[in-house]
Amino acid sequence: MKNDKDKVLNTVLRMGAFVVLAVVLVLLFPRYNNSFRYHYEVGKPWGYATLTADFDFPIYKTDEQMAKEQEQLLSTFAPTFKYIPRVQREVKVVSLETMEWLQKEGYSRIAINQNKYPLSEIYTPMTARKKFGYDCALNLTLDTARTESLRDKLLATLSPTQGLVQKGEKIVEQGEILSERDYQRLQSLSRAYKDESRGKAERVLSIVGESLLVLLFLGLFVLYLYVFRRTYMQKTSTVLFFCLQIFIVIALACIILHLGWSVYLIPFAWVPILTRVFFDSRTALYLHFTTVLIASVIVPAPVEFFFIQIVVGMVAVSSLSDMTRRAQLVQTALWILLAQTLAYTAITFAQMGSITAVNPWMYLYFAICAIFTVGCYGLIYAFEKVFRFISSITLVELTDINSELLHTLAEKAPGTFQHSMQVSNLAAEAAKAIGANALLVRTGALYHDIGKIVDPLSYIENQNGVENMLLKMDPRDAAQVIMAHVTEGEKLARKNHLPEVVVNFITTHHGTSLVRYFYNTYCNAHPDEQVDDKQFRYPGPKPSTKEGAILMMADAIEARSRSLNEFTEEAISKAVNQMIDTQIADGQFSETPLSFKDVEDIRRVFTSRLIAMNHHRISYPTLNK
Repeated sequence: MKNDKDKVLNTVLRMGAFVVLAVVLVLLFPRYNNSFRYHYEVGKPWGYATLTADFDFPIYKTDEQMAKEQEQLLSTFAPTFKYIPRVQREVKVVSLETMEWLQKEGYSRIAINQNKYPLSEIYTPMTARKKFGYDCALNLTLDTARTESLRDKLLATLSPTQGLVQKGEKIVEQGEILSERDYQRLQSLSRAYKDESRGKAERVLSIVGESLLVLLFLGLFVLYLYVFRRTYMQKTSTVLFFCLQIFIVIALACIILHLGWSVYLIPFAWVPILTRVFFDSRTALYLHFTTVLIASVIVPAPVEFFFIQIVVGMVAVSSLSDMTRRAQLVQTALWILLAQTLAYTAITFAQMGSITAVNPWMYLYFAICAIFTVGCYGLIYAFEKVFRFISSITLVELTDINSELLHTLAEKAPGTFQHSMQVSNLAAEAAKAIGANALLVRTGALYHDIGKIVDPLSYIENQNGVENMLLKMDPRDAAQVIMAHVTEGEKLARKNHLPEVVVNFITTHHGTSLVRYFYNTYCNAHPDEQVDDKQFRYPGPKPSTKEGAILMMADAIEARSRSLNEFTEEAISKAVNQMIDTQIADGQFSETPLSFKDVEDIRRVFTSRLIAMNHHRISYPTLNK
């Protein structure tokens, strides 16, 4: 009951992660309190149904129009000054700072006691001295309060609107290319929607609509996981990984839109690339579609955006089938750049039918985005550390036999090292045959016996004619020595910071099987004793993946093959079948998803590979003297 409750609780928490994500995204959306949710650009087709006015609203002038009209209106305005009569000749003198301000503001005259004087008749102390030959005191001061009052009254006469759109009037027709006039009318309608007098109902409905859309898109992705990738949904770390990817990309898009920059600067390709590196192509593409759909709610020209980003996702997944080299990421970024360029050019030609409609800045945005895409390599490393995932790049690096740990294994336990190499070849071939991760099982095979570094001479493959001291020990103690390589291997792996998935191969490659040689020896020596086989069983756990099961089989079969007296096809086939049947009967694969067909395919591969590895060579003839 407790386990069932824990499962339900974990499921609720994982579902809750998607709900929290939806709420956070909606709150991040720019202009989320605006119920006018259309996206449009001058020169682009109207991508929605024909729009008519639901109410009367004025057509507002653009900022450029208002600025120009204000400039024309103020060109006739004269700031008001107070005049202080002096004894000397009536010379109108202002300070140098005031004169500079008048010139900067573009005023050509000033007002004094209802009279207006051109600026050419106004002097500063310096210009007055040059003109009249004597010092003149300041006698004009700006009447700031009156000037601002008169200026505000003058500007108030300027109307911010030009015309009216009446209720029921058509604003723009579906598919129509937007002109400057259409854009101005749409902007005016948007402004009318923002008016507080329209109440909160529209804004609430806008938020509700956005929330439902985001929940729908996320819900479809969750449904995909439950139907096709249920194991992903059962891991909290995987769910958080998916949610974090969506959050990062959408948050960046919101920031970019808030700053007024192009959304095409955001590398949406991060999502399919990262997902493909750690999981599979189908999930990568589905998560990318989900992310792009959510982003389409907030971006301008959503149809164009969706079209281009879907192409990006398809190219990213197709060009990155199995990332094992850093250079592949650069190649993928270049393919994405080419795909974006072609997609944008094609859709612009299709919609506009004119080469002049192409925005050359878009190609710069695509190039910058490609550079950011290459930066995904750093995220791969970060996600590996945070979520304890493992990428193909890391696996390839771990298979380098010149690495410190494998070099130590080859030096101190050469027999074990050769055994591990043979096991890795066997296991990789079997993995390919049943569609398992061949690179992963190859890596695990290379490290599965590293615990033997601690006491290499206790294992027969490293003795090279040296007396086997285990044969002189009590079989129970000897079994403990043999089993110690699992726990010692785990310690070495963690000390050398090997990924958890590799550590799992070390701890599960014997499962809970018997150290059968010493178990049988002890039983034969004590026929009347009820032997407790726990003293002779590895601590486990049992393998839980196809790759773990393959390694367990390959390890046992490779070791068994070395004891064969003859290497005929019949002898090898018999040894393979006996070993696998023994492991199955012992329940070692009960927790793995292996099918009967998988097991038969593995038998076939092991048999053919062992025959090839132990093929017969002809004897070379000697020279007759």
